[in-house]
Amino acid sequence: MWSNLPLFPAGASSMAGHVDALYFALVAITAFFTILISVLILFFAVRYRRKRNPTATQVPASTTLELLWTGIPLGIVLIIFVWSSVIFFIQTRPPKGAMEIYAVAKQWMWKFEHPEGQREINQLHVPVGRDIRMVMTSQDVIHDFYVPAFRIKADVLPGRYTSTWFRATVPGRYHLFCAEYCGTQHSGMVGEVIVMEQADYERWAASGVEGSLASSGEKSFQQYGCSMCHRSDAAGRGPNLVGAFGRPVLLDDGRTVTADESYIRESILNPGAKISSGFKNIMPTFQGQLSEEEVIGLVAYIKALGSGSANPPLPVSEPNSGAYPVAPKTEGSAAQSDTAVTPPEKANPAKSAPKQ
Repeated sequence: MWSNLPLFPAGASSMAGHVDALYFALVAITAFFTILISVLILFFAVRYRRKRNPTATQVPASTTLELLWTGIPLGIVLIIFVWSSVIFFIQTRPPKGAMEIYAVAKQWMWKFEHPEGQREINQLHVPVGRDIRMVMTSQDVIHDFYVPAFRIKADVLPGRYTSTWFRATVPGRYHLFCAEYCGTQHSGMVGEVIVMEQADYERWAASGVEGSLASSGEKSFQQYGCSMCHRSDAAGRGPNLVGAFGRPVLLDDGRTVTADESYIRESILNPGAKISSGFKNIMPTFQGQLSEEEVIGLVAYIKALGSGSANPPLPVSEPNSGAYPVAPKTEGSAAQSDTAVTPPEKANPAKSAPKQ
């Protein structure tokens, strides 16, 4: 019915029908009261014009009328509030088992990384009928992930992860926009979501891939010396990361947080922000040392450690060597201190948080 109306895209996701129903209900309510009020204004203007009523008369108060024009709008507003809240909670809570795809926004392009290892720019391939959770961050300014056909729109913020999810229901190609003004070429920050049958997606995902996202994170984990302290036994200087993702973390200030993607990212780039109980603040920052893709790989690897789909970390040197791993220096970045740091007092890893 609406396929030929350019300003109303076809619905191609599991949420599209719910959002459209709410939208049309709001339009209908607005149109009804606009017409009703307009008609009443014209009626009273004619009915009580000066020729017929040269002298004003006092209209007696009506409790029933007062209750009606207060109660009816209140009831309508409450219905809209509950209805929209249900849709909001569904949109912000991805189903368990959803496939996770990482997105990095920057002026003026989209970069996507699939769990199988595929990387894309301004194109996003997804299977039809599968729940997809987008884990997103920005390298510069605020962007916004917007797919009109899926009826989803979510801010993409620098320095942290945000997420949204969708389930595409119709194979095809759909427009992807940045819906937040992000600079002079904002209008050119476009892409497309390509929805494929499951078999076609599997063939595409398996083509030309060197390794999964978690395997690339494992390489970075070894390359940057993370396995020297974050061991899978009780001899490590840092918390044991095996099975840490998604669990509560007790901090040294008494607070408890959840070890999600944002927490792990912050732990890598700003390890002193939240110190795990039982550990000292001796981990060097990797801010400026790691690319966004490397951080995403490390997050994927730590998540995979809990599911058993990744190898547990192996030490790159003996734990009693006396030196803490130092973030490698890169040209143009602040140099890290090469002075060895006396390791902190050991804590029970079973009661420790998955971060320093």
